[in-house]
Amino acid sequence: MTTPMQPSVPDSVPATTPGGTTTMREIDSQPEVWRGVLERTAALTELLAAPGERVLFIGCGTSAFVAHSLATLREAAGLGESDWAYASEVGPARPWDRVVAITRSGTTTEVLDAVRALRTADAGPRVVAITAVDGMPVADLADDTVVLGEADEESVVQTRFPTTVLILGRAAFGERVDHLPAECRAALATTRPDPASFEHFVYLGRGWCQGLADEAALKIREAAQAWAESYPALDFRHGPIAVAGARSHVWVFGPVPDGLADDVRSVGATVRESTHDPLVELVLAQRLAADLAAARGLDPDAPRHLTRSVVLDA
Repeated sequence: MTTPMQPSVPDSVPATTPGGTTTMREIDSQPEVWRGVLERTAALTELLAAPGERVLFIGCGTSAFVAHSLATLREAAGLGESDWAYASEVGPARPWDRVVAITRSGTTTEVLDAVRALRTADAGPRVVAITAVDGMPVADLADDTVVLGEADEESVVQTRFPTTVLILGRAAFGERVDHLPAECRAALATTRPDPASFEHFVYLGRGWCQGLADEAALKIREAAQAWAESYPALDFRHGPIAVAGARSHVWVFGPVPDGLADDVRSVGATVRESTHDPLVELVLAQRLAADLAAARGLDPDAPRHLTRSVVLDA
């Protein structure tokens, strides 16, 4: 079945800075894309929530981080055991009832290989593919395909596809997220920090926000070719804080653990604490990456060494 579908920072740049790149335009489009896809929640809830089933979420790169967040959110919602894995590292098959394979292009080799391997097992799981493009190879391997065409992107760097999958998953798991498009639109209209004075970017989160932290760091590396790291929030003090200093920007998604912000500031780093929903914070982190690319004279639409999909030779 196919279902179509408060920072402490130095100077800031105005919200009206021209979004002349495709990447920036797609970042800015997210509130309207979210609004549209949320209208489809009822039709897709059974495919994504699957109450009582044991579910595995898989993906590569950005989609793996989305898989991490979705698995954490689903289990926290009491819907059943939820695992996640990089598609290339699924490991031995377990008694999963359902596999949710996330691939924007529908062509990612490791995702296709993982689904094939899981389907060859005895009594293999039901496979649900989430993609942005209809008629791609992943649909031939899946029992059900969710096509989020409105979230497809021209950019190599993913922005609105992963956030759209996340907001749809949160809605399907029973969370009230109808307010987030408006919250995101308002957040995008505010001024934002100028990243040019920083050389080291760290993203921290707990629970489902760990996936967001990993994704935010990846945006910095992809779009701006800069030094970025991500960790579970409480683990930052267990070694990584040793390299933080005056040119470090540390962004915490979700609630900040007691004492962490003070510990990070004590080494001279700048701390940004969340003032919005974590998913909205991720959108703002995407804009920071695009702003940093511009400050470094780079084009986020043409990231170095990257293509829209990784398709490997047989």
